Amino acid sequence: YTAAVLSADYGMPLWLCLPASGLMAAAFGLIVGIPSLRLKGLYLAITTMAFTIIITHIILSAEGITHGSSGISTPKPAIFGVELATDKSFYYLILAILTLAILGSANIKRSRIGRAFLAIREQDIAARVMGVPVARYKLYAFVVSSFYVGVAGALMAYHIRFVNVDSFSLVISIEAVSMIIVGGLGSTAGAVIGVVFVLGLAEVLNYVIGSMGGTLGSVSVLELKGFIYGLTIVLFLRFEPEGLMGIYREYKNRWVNWPFRY
Repeated sequence: YTAAVLSADYGMPLWLCLPASGLMAAAFGLIVGIPSLRLKGLYLAITTMAFTIIITHIILSAEGITHGSSGISTPKPAIFGVELATDKSFYYLILAILTLAILGSANIKRSRIGRAFLAIREQDIAARVMGVPVARYKLYAFVVSSFYVGVAGALMAYHIRFVNVDSFSLVISIEAVSMIIVGGLGSTAGAVIGVVFVLGLAEVLNYVIGSMGGTLGSVSVLELKGFIYGLTIVLFLRFEPEGLMGIYREYKNRWVNWPFRY
């Protein structure tokens, strides 16, 4: 919404809208993070989902800024006056930003902040005993992850060329969670692999539905996708909690230690 408002109503260029969207999302991430510091697991998920409902209500009410339920049409994306008129050109822009995001994530992981993140993830009580300010670094995690998602949301706004509250459904949240769980929690490579797997699964599903005439009786494609994502999450949590990266590490260790593994 930040990218849509700035570009459509104020004529700001894409290269300014992207970081502005990330900063706006980071600010809201901080607002969500402060009351969520003592929450974990299911309670944290419920809190963030409840905040999503609040934001949706604010968007619908603030018609003077967000255009309410009418939504906002975004202009064609352009970089320094060069219009990205085709999907291919916009794809290369996303690929470049993805590369920067991965490099940024890798550098954060090797920094003091990244080491604190890892310590808190493994055992927050032990991290606190070792002198790590857990509350501060949890807020850092909210802010950094929200910045990433804010930039991604801005790219999505430019890609679909129109945003309203229906553009960000619960299925998108489920899809994002399934990508992380399938790829492997706590791993940048796992996040990338999870995206490839889940989106590849969606493409296979679209192909199967298309080959069946594009219909599944009374079941909609969106409902079926939600069911497939949910089933994928359950199966990975039950049989491979570490995701595809866990499978990779297991086979890698078998190969490295062969024939002395057993």
